[in-house]
Amino acid sequence: MTDVVLYDFWRSSASYRLRIALNLGAIAYTSVPVDLPTRQHRTPEHLARNPQGFVPVLEIDGHRFTQSLAILDYLDTTRNLGLLPKDPADRAKVQAAAHAIAVDIHPVCNLSVAAYAVEITGREEARADWMKRFIRPGMQAFETLLEGFDQTPFACGNAPSLVDVCLMPQVYNARRWGAQIDDLPRTMAAVAACEAHPAFQAAHPDRHQP
Repeated sequence: MTDVVLYDFWRSSASYRLRIALNLGAIAYTSVPVDLPTRQHRTPEHLARNPQGFVPVLEIDGHRFTQSLAILDYLDTTRNLGLLPKDPADRAKVQAAAHAIAVDIHPVCNLSVAAYAVEITGREEARADWMKRFIRPGMQAFETLLEGFDQTPFACGNAPSLVDVCLMPQVYNARRWGAQIDDLPRTMAAVAACEAHPAFQAAHPDRHQP
């Protein structure tokens, strides 16, 4: 067991982000699954790690961290991953594009939110309808944001950035729920670049499914 431990769920978008970043940094880690469908995230053991009951939780450098964006910032700062530009204006623009996914699309498409749509409508189909209702327009706006970057070939340049790390889990969800994104050329160009990169390949949920 390594000194770095990731409390993880294979389909969690936030956990997927961290797997990508850890791979990009060649940071060896031990994955400890926390099964969301069986509510392991609500057990006293996991709530002691994260009072919010979320994944991921990362133990590294003698610290225990929660919230994927905060953890990504820590890894970028301490491991020089190059996820964000140094120039303040460029940095803010890259963060805005990443947050368009991680802050605006992802939370409203969390499974617990979609489950509530099923509960109040009594329709199982409401789950997929909910996902498509928010993923498609959010990704259309993201596509427009990419106009401001030189894609060579990743979302914001010639190397993976915070945007790519946030993008690929959202692409996985879009495909899972049938939200159309294949007609977004800038987005799909970045997707193709990420899919060819070993760090992204190794982080894919299919590689971590129990």
